[in-house]
Amino acid sequence: MNAAASQSVVPLLHALVSSGGSDLHCKVGSVPRVRVDGRLRRLQAPELRPVDTERMLEEVVPNELIEAFRRSREADFAYSLPGVGRFRVNAFQARGSFGLVFRLVSVGARSLAELGLPEVVSELALEPRGLVLVTGPTGSGKTTTMASMVDLVNTVREVNIVTIEDPIEVLHSDKKAIISQREVRQDTADFGVALRAAMRQDPDVIMVGEMRDLETVRAALSAAETGHLVLSTLHTIDAAETVNRVVDFFPPHEQKQIRIQLAQALRGIVSQRLVRRADGAGRCPAVEVLVNTGRTAEAILDPMDAPPLIDLIKDGSFYKMQTFDQHLFTLVRDGTITYEEAMTASSNPHDLTVELRSAGVLV
Repeated sequence: MNAAASQSVVPLLHALVSSGGSDLHCKVGSVPRVRVDGRLRRLQAPELRPVDTERMLEEVVPNELIEAFRRSREADFAYSLPGVGRFRVNAFQARGSFGLVFRLVSVGARSLAELGLPEVVSELALEPRGLVLVTGPTGSGKTTTMASMVDLVNTVREVNIVTIEDPIEVLHSDKKAIISQREVRQDTADFGVALRAAMRQDPDVIMVGEMRDLETVRAALSAAETGHLVLSTLHTIDAAETVNRVVDFFPPHEQKQIRIQLAQALRGIVSQRLVRRADGAGRCPAVEVLVNTGRTAEAILDPMDAPPLIDLIKDGSFYKMQTFDQHLFTLVRDGTITYEEAMTASSNPHDLTVELRSAGVLV
């Protein structure tokens, strides 16, 4: 079968953009699908054959990655389609055939208020120095939140922002700040190399797409300790797990010192989960927020001799802290989400149900 008889990825990317979707999935033996508001929807297109995904790969993979892909059967890269958009692409091999996933890269960012995030997230984004972490599982909106935080800084502060991303998912232009976006493998070798180089680029704010390894975490903590604001993400489910994950990157003999550094450098942790809106108009974030205070710093330093972080967050409304369940309570009370949806995202469904009934929200 020749290439002329095979499917091109171009009309599928048009369909992704026109549907308002975030991702396009191309897999042999399946109809192409787009993710819209968290759900995969079938496109009106034929089932893909090996010749189709092979042609798609030839259309989009950069020449310099062809040999590397043949060796590893994995590739991450960016692809631009004029007049349509820019996409993050992951190409892979599964059961002997090629597959591709395209993520639409946004131009500009929505405001934190438009995303439905609490005001304290804006305050954390505008901290002059320290470490702010945005966490959550894959698909929880971390990249979108981080982009909005960077955009806020870009809008209101006269600073130098350096981002290190793999790959770039939201394109920013200079506003009040100047911003340099560096893509791993395209502009720099890796996160660790780029972070060390960033320290020589007179940065005020450094955004690290993800803290994936010991070297990156060490460099990010060092930058936060030396007067820079560092924003980054982790794949953790809540604030307490985030602290443990950062510490666990390090060997046991270093962990006490790392707890000291983290307690001093950390400004806050924003953990999020996406929940479906009751009106069917997409999803909204349910957010847990930890703000580093004297008491939370003590809990980070010595978790065995301090109240659990979750209890400090629950009692920290004065500092604008909130747990997931406290936010879910508000979202149900205000009619933003249903009770059933809150139960799927709750950390403790039984206790949340009791709270809702006690407040008269449930009958």
